[in-house]
Amino acid sequence: MYWCSVGLPFCAGKSADFAWYHRNTVRILFIGDIFGRPGRSVVRERLKDLVRDHQIDLVLANGENAAAGFGITPQLAEDFFDLGIDVLTTGNHVWDKREIVDYFASVDGDAHGPARRVLRPANYASDLPGRGVYEGRKNNVPYAVMNLQGRIFMASNDDPFRTADRLLEQIKAKIIFVDVHAEATSEKIALGWYLDGRVTALVGTHTHVPTADERVLPGGTAYITDVGMTGPYDGVIGVKKELVIGRFLNNMPVRFEPATGDARLCAVVVDCDDATGKASSIRRVMVS
Repeated sequence: MYWCSVGLPFCAGKSADFAWYHRNTVRILFIGDIFGRPGRSVVRERLKDLVRDHQIDLVLANGENAAAGFGITPQLAEDFFDLGIDVLTTGNHVWDKREIVDYFASVDGDAHGPARRVLRPANYASDLPGRGVYEGRKNNVPYAVMNLQGRIFMASNDDPFRTADRLLEQIKAKIIFVDVHAEATSEKIALGWYLDGRVTALVGTHTHVPTADERVLPGGTAYITDVGMTGPYDGVIGVKKELVIGRFLNNMPVRFEPATGDARLCAVVVDCDDATGKASSIRRVMVS
């Protein structure tokens, strides 16, 4: 027997590829906001073991803070793909490194190339570079990834609720994973309920602090308000603590720099059915 039941581990001695073929559960790893060199390093050091130990089929990550905490470069994106990440999401820092604009433009009809697998929030203006949805296949199983950004306490963008409605009318895959990059807990929870039963998972990013409210909603959508940051925890949400404390004390401008110590990888593992796209479980992961 190669797959015992939903949520149980693979039986010893069988390859992950063989197990994928003989089961109907897809296991997805989503890595929270990768912050600076410490975040990149812990992903490089731990991702391979996580994929093996959790028998992961599909790897997703938010990479918008990968370049010293602000933005992502084409080279960093392709480094992540070389490590085994399948799709990268972003958020409000997506434009911080201007070379990403040319990278988005380089897609040039390649629907599955590296540049197409870096997303920017779908509810940005439609004429901006990049796309907010990617549809692909992993081991012949179709899936989609959607990137949205909240509007509460953030820059004004199109309505993420109605943007999701519009995109869901176009997506053909049953497995649909949504990253909502948002500040307000209420907005993320509301989006979770709004999309319950229509997407496989909706996870929050941006606040860099993992929440303990992971659950599968009644319609079969896995939900968590924030996955948490993959980066240095010896700081304030990734930044050197003395710089942030000084800003609070004197309110003077300061250039934020990434912290360096106590790097941790925060992620969630979601199990779902490949035929229906419904989630059966969601679990938090934190490794250092």
